[in-house]
Amino acid sequence: MKDTSFYDQILGLGKPWYVDRVKLDVEAQRVDLWLDHHGGTRWSCPECGASCGIYDHSEERSWRHLDTCQFKTLMHARIPRVKCEQCGVRQVQVSWADPKSRFTLLMEGLIVEVLEQTRSVKAACELTRIHWDSCMRVMRRAVERGQQRKEQSVVKYLAVDEKAFRRGHSYLTIVCNASEGTVEWVTEDRDRQSLASYYQQLSEEQLKGIEAVAMDMWPAYISATVGELPGASDKIVFDRFHVMKMMNKALDKVRRQEAERLRRRGDPRLKKTRHLWLFGYENLPEERVEDFEVLRESELHTARAWHIKETLRYLWDYRRIGWARKFFRQWYAWAIRSRLEPIRKVAKSLKAHAHNILTYCKHRITTGVAEGINSKIMSIKRLAGGFRNMENFKTAIYFYCGGLDLHPR
Repeated sequence: MKDTSFYDQILGLGKPWYVDRVKLDVEAQRVDLWLDHHGGTRWSCPECGASCGIYDHSEERSWRHLDTCQFKTLMHARIPRVKCEQCGVRQVQVSWADPKSRFTLLMEGLIVEVLEQTRSVKAACELTRIHWDSCMRVMRRAVERGQQRKEQSVVKYLAVDEKAFRRGHSYLTIVCNASEGTVEWVTEDRDRQSLASYYQQLSEEQLKGIEAVAMDMWPAYISATVGELPGASDKIVFDRFHVMKMMNKALDKVRRQEAERLRRRGDPRLKKTRHLWLFGYENLPEERVEDFEVLRESELHTARAWHIKETLRYLWDYRRIGWARKFFRQWYAWAIRSRLEPIRKVAKSLKAHAHNILTYCKHRITTGVAEGINSKIMSIKRLAGGFRNMENFKTAIYFYCGGLDLHPR
């Protein structure tokens, strides 16, 4: 079998295309294939599909194909152009590659697969022997394909979070599908417009279909949601973990203040106990439970703050807003009477946002999905050695976390 016939078979080009010439360069470890087509062929206009004759040919183009054994394989062809009565002069679509790609569909599919498995552009470049910029272009095309194929469905539950791009004040706003665990939207900054731009590109049906949005108490996100989402006042759910994080910070502040007072008096009771107070009671290290029992039952201000913090956790066990509201009022009165200023300050803040903390009783969602995706994004960023370009970082987030159909067909 001749080389041309061999490659005709393995490429599966089909009429009217065929392999006209093969050049093997053993020293360069490279195989070049030149494709041609049979004369008299009628071609379809790429826009309207009308049958047309050849007008002329474009300049020769090259595409990287899957390696032949260990040899790089490149395909070359001059693509016909047709003159359509309706659309004018257009270049026909070839079966082996997308219009703007330098890779065949099979090679591009391999690159996408390697990117998915390695989670690193650098590693994918080394394995497929392509340039970093070429690999990023494949990733961008894959994301574009996935977004075009994605059905414009209603997302009932959203989780909104921020992600630092680099040190300083460079952030991304990330909107997640809280049910599917996928990224729906990534945009720069964390101001009002960052989140508003997500709502603004949704249809009226999609906006009405949103039942709840989990977020922290960042004013810009609250403002954007109230301004753009119908009925937002009953749909915002302030994240329970964010609330408990605020309480833990207040508790730690009480501990630090008291530890300093005790240190001056030569009392070491609070020394090296920071993490014990921040644990949930059920998560305490077994070897420290006995020591902690003595501390938590003591007259220490820190112990009183800990009891207030731990009691607040029961709020999220309620399923009826009326009972939850009654519990919160009692807890708030206790926190305010505690005379512990960091605790009082957080309690006042929670009271101001109580309505949308209690919406958890109806919509039991958190930003936990977004936090999980944030961890995944950090892993991707670490494997990549960081991203210098914001757009490349956003592309990587959609590629790995968007739940998109990325592969060429």
